[in-house]
Amino acid sequence: MPPKIYLDKDADLKNLQGKICAIIGFGSQGHAQALNLKESGIDVIIGLYPKSKSRARATKLGFQVMNTAAAVNKADVIFLALPDLSMPAVFEKEIAPNLSPGNTILLSHGFAIHYQTFTPSPEINVIMVAPKGPGKLLRRQFIEGKGIPALIAIHQDPSKNSKKIALAWAKGIGSTRAGVFETTFQEETETDLFGEQTVLCGGISALIHAGFETLVEHGYQPEMAYFEVLHELKLTVDLIHESGISGMRSAISDTAKYGDLTRGPRIIDASVKKRMNKALQDIRSGRFAREWIAQNQTGRKEYQALLKKGAQHPMEAVGKRLRKSIPWIGKHHSQA
Repeated sequence: MPPKIYLDKDADLKNLQGKICAIIGFGSQGHAQALNLKESGIDVIIGLYPKSKSRARATKLGFQVMNTAAAVNKADVIFLALPDLSMPAVFEKEIAPNLSPGNTILLSHGFAIHYQTFTPSPEINVIMVAPKGPGKLLRRQFIEGKGIPALIAIHQDPSKNSKKIALAWAKGIGSTRAGVFETTFQEETETDLFGEQTVLCGGISALIHAGFETLVEHGYQPEMAYFEVLHELKLTVDLIHESGISGMRSAISDTAKYGDLTRGPRIIDASVKKRMNKALQDIRSGRFAREWIAQNQTGRKEYQALLKKGAQHPMEAVGKRLRKSIPWIGKHHSQA
C-alpha cells in the first residue's frame, strides 16, 4: 500500500498559531522557512550568535533577532537551521539549558539525531520537516503559490501533538501544496546520504568528469565536451523530473533512445551497484558519519584539499568561460 500523501487539507496552521517559533540560524533553509512561515501568519523569531553577519539581514526583513539562548527560552518550537556538525556544540551550550518540558525541537535533516551527536531529554518533542530541495527553491516556489514536497518524522512525542505540529510547519512553508510523506529519522538520513553520494552529487559529478575527460583525451574540443556532458544534462534531468525516465525517453530521438538502452547499462553496470551497496553499508553502519565527524575535528584538511582539486579541474575553466555567453544561467541560483 503506497504511503499517505498529506496535502493542505490534512494540515492546520492553528497548531502553530499562538506559539512562538524560533529559527536558529539564517542560512538558506532558515531564511526561506522563516519568510514562508511569517507570510503564513506564524510568529517567528530568529536566534543567532552575537557577531553573526545574518543579524542585519534578518532585522531588515522584519524579524525580531535575539541571541540564541534568549530565543530558545522564549520559544515553543525551535528549528535548528544549522549545519549538521555545528548542532551538538550549539545544542549543549545554548539550547538544552533553555528548553522547557513540552518544547519542540525541529530539524530539516535527521543526521544529528540518528547518529546521536546530541540527545534531547525525553520531555522534549523532536520532529523533522525536511523539504526536498534547497531553501532558495522552497522560497521561490512559495512566492509563486507552489511548494516543494517534504518529509516529516517524529522521534519523540511526549506532548502527543507532534505530528500535527510537523504538518502545520510543512503547510506554513508551502510543502503541503506539493505533498508531504511520513518517514523516520533513520530512513530520511540514510536515503538522503545515499542519494547525495551515489547519484545526485557524487555520482553525477564523477560521471560528468569522466565523460569530459574521455572526449578531450581523444582530441575533441573542450567546449564541445562541456556542452555534451554537462550543459545538456539539465535538459535531460528536466524531462526526467517532469515525467520520469520513460517520459524522458519518449521525448528524445530514436537514436538517443537506442544508445541509452544499449550503452548506458554497459557504463553503469553491476559493478557500480556493488559499490553503491558498499556506500550504503558505510552509511548504515555509521562509518561515513564517524569519518565526516573526524574530518571536522581535525580541521577538514582532506575535505578542503578535495574541494580545491575539484575547483581546479579543466572543465571548470571551460564552463566559466562558456556561461558568460549565457548570462541567464544561474539567475535563479543567485536570488535571495
